[in-house]
Amino acid sequence: MDEPASIVAPTLPTSSSEAATVMTHYYRAEMTRMNAWRARLDLTSNWSITVVAALLSVSLSTPSAHHGLALFGMVIILLLLFVEARRYRFYDVYRMRIRQFERHYFGQFFAADTQGGGPEPWLVMLAQDLRHPKFRITLMLALRRRLRRNYIWMFLILLCAWIVKIASPDLQAGAHLDPARPLAAMLGHAAIGPLPGWLVIGLVLVFYAALGIACLRGKDRGGDEVHV
Repeated sequence: MDEPASIVAPTLPTSSSEAATVMTHYYRAEMTRMNAWRARLDLTSNWSITVVAALLSVSLSTPSAHHGLALFGMVIILLLLFVEARRYRFYDVYRMRIRQFERHYFGQFFAADTQGGGPEPWLVMLAQDLRHPKFRITLMLALRRRLRRNYIWMFLILLCAWIVKIASPDLQAGAHLDPARPLAAMLGHAAIGPLPGWLVIGLVLVFYAALGIACLRGKDRGGDEVHV
């Protein structure tokens, strides 16, 4: 049997021109990966918008459509929010690497900071991240960011459509609005199978209260930084 060939370590750059070439190609590769994950984020957002538009057109176009379609849409959007938050964590890793290059390499090239000196800690941090990649943000923080930037508006649109559906007898088959007891009529319209209307409305209120707390809690600090 042939003996396995010995592993030869890759040759590292030995001149400044070779190092610049390596950094240029590496920056291009990281930019490509970041753009790929950014495209995945946009794809998930497009799915969510499509789901909201489709369910609204079905739910509000005919009285025979059940108001539970809007609630089902909330569940679908919540699932897509988790998918997008997971993708956002990967995107954030590559975005951080790109920002390191832009801030400490290209930024110094175009407008050098003469006060700096000594070793380059950002290169050490970048090397450690390449050897042992780790997420920079938690799943909950990713969820809050995507919720504040995109998904809270979709949830509010579905909430408004659901309220209009249960409040208007013209949009729900077999529903009648009693002018003397409008709230009681809405409670009756909100029922789903064996679940009474007050329970369904209570669950929706709790769900949206949780969304509101998630949006207001732990806002990103540093208004001068650009976050997607």
